[in-house]
Amino acid sequence: MTWMNRSFAQLAVFTLTGLALGASQHAFAQEDIWPETLAVDLNAEDPEIKEVGELIYKGGVKIRPGEHTIGGISSLEWHDGALWTVSDDGRWMRIVPDEAGAQLVDLTSMDMGTLRDLDGKELKKKELADAEAITRDPDGGWLVAFERDHRIWRYETLDGAASVHDTKATDLLEDAEPNGGLETLTYSIHGLLACGEWTDGDQAQCIFAGSSWSLPNTLTVPSLLAEHGGAPVDASCAENGTCYILFRSYLSGYGNRAAIVSVNGEETTTLAIFDAPLTLDNFEGLAVREHNGRRYLYLASDDNFNNCFEKDRDGCQNTLIMKFEIRQENPPPPPVANAPEPDGTYETTKVILETSMGDITVALETERAPITAANFLRYADEDRFDGTVFYRAMHINWGDQPNGLIQGGTQWDPKRILPGIQHEPTTETGLSHTVGALSMAMGEPGTANGDFSIMLGDQTGLDANPQSDDPVWQNGYAVFGYVTDGMDVVAAIHASPTDPEKGEGVMQGQMLAEPVTIIDVRRLEPRTQ
Repeated sequence: MTWMNRSFAQLAVFTLTGLALGASQHAFAQEDIWPETLAVDLNAEDPEIKEVGELIYKGGVKIRPGEHTIGGISSLEWHDGALWTVSDDGRWMRIVPDEAGAQLVDLTSMDMGTLRDLDGKELKKKELADAEAITRDPDGGWLVAFERDHRIWRYETLDGAASVHDTKATDLLEDAEPNGGLETLTYSIHGLLACGEWTDGDQAQCIFAGSSWSLPNTLTVPSLLAEHGGAPVDASCAENGTCYILFRSYLSGYGNRAAIVSVNGEETTTLAIFDAPLTLDNFEGLAVREHNGRRYLYLASDDNFNNCFEKDRDGCQNTLIMKFEIRQENPPPPPVANAPEPDGTYETTKVILETSMGDITVALETERAPITAANFLRYADEDRFDGTVFYRAMHINWGDQPNGLIQGGTQWDPKRILPGIQHEPTTETGLSHTVGALSMAMGEPGTANGDFSIMLGDQTGLDANPQSDDPVWQNGYAVFGYVTDGMDVVAAIHASPTDPEKGEGVMQGQMLAEPVTIIDVRRLEPRTQ
């Protein structure tokens, strides 16, 4: 059974085991990959250090190449809840971060495919496939810059054929070395910003190029990098026109250095310089993301397909994804994940779910959803939930993050489950699958028993829809309560590592590697007789 979310057009499945993500917006995805990662500190010598310059560290991971040889990342672009990149061997990748609040804790999944030429044939030869920069253009397509055979191609979709892109940005390439072409492409309110990877003061590094105009620029490299031949390698611009430029340098005996500079009109500010003992590698990707009044930067490094994860040896490199928040003098308060208290007009019963990761308090809608709420209370009163687990975390990549749900309960344990209950559609209860909602899992009306889910974001597509031609969605699923305290615990469970091998069908990769124990479920106030 499938359903169409009426707000976001996402396909999903809600079966006896719950809600599962099916097809996504990027229908062209070639391969679905669940990457293996290792968390990294900003400073391995002192993990308590969380800041560098004007940046606050929000977590990072090191990616194992695996059988898909993940690596060669040359640029980053944030779009539609994911990081998009191209690689040195002519591939595109879509990387979905797993975040608890604003903290990057893991990667949910990746998609990967091969870039194509003007005839739609896959790029294979190195001199044609060395992709170094990517950006999304105002018309919804993608621009990709290549070096060796220097050019900029446009893709309507990244799995489709390329077309030639005529832009003044190519003026920068007249004297470019084969391995020193355009490393930076990004759009701002001023037009297309392109930068080349060179430090010759007589040759402009960057250009703002419109359809019929261009403005050459030579950027000042931060001094610590300038002494080692630093050059711009990527950039990304915020909605207000501020652009963030990533510089990188390397010198044998000293290793890598990096810096991030903000440029707004005539004002240039160095936000951060990365030097030992900070976690460093061959940084080549930078993307800006604006969310809930805050501004975040993602960094990515290029391992040049010589990854230390496989064999730690001299000269090896890592594929890193790291996240930072740009410091603000008066930042907005962090988004509140907790669902609002239910309307006091209706009777509710408070229940505590004590888990191995903390307590979750819920208000069961005993007046508006009396059958479903009473069923949950019976499981609680008879200790049928005690010792069960939250076993599943489903991630949805649109909307405010984190988004998706967690699921737990009796898992059809014959010693625990009770007979199925009468279905209470949301059209009758007036409730909805909004953030913090508790919803019963079922196969069809009348089968719900002891498995339930908690929403991390609004999933109103699960509500009953009498206009639907599908009887499943005519009935929808039964909401019977809301979290009133402990959404941070829900988010932490949701952020727990999943096992890419566990689960079946569309649910593969959604099962927690280590399920979270439900220690006790009890009423907040003693039951009245």
